[in-house]
Amino acid sequence: MNATQLGLLTGLVLGVAGAFGGFGAFLVVLVLAVLGLLVGRFLDGKLDLSALAGRDRG
Repeated sequence: MNATQLGLLTGLVLGVAGAFGGFGAFLVVLVLAVLGLLVGRFLDGKLDLSALAGRDRG
């Protein structure tokens, strides 16, 4: 299991543990899953945030 998968799984578990039932809970789980996915991809080196910082590589 790589960091991307671990981050996504962590976000999903925290979302389910933090909120139950209804559309609002669905949105909380969705947001936490996306955040977990982004953190995992960053840790894997598959997400380049230099464009957000305004720095170019070349």
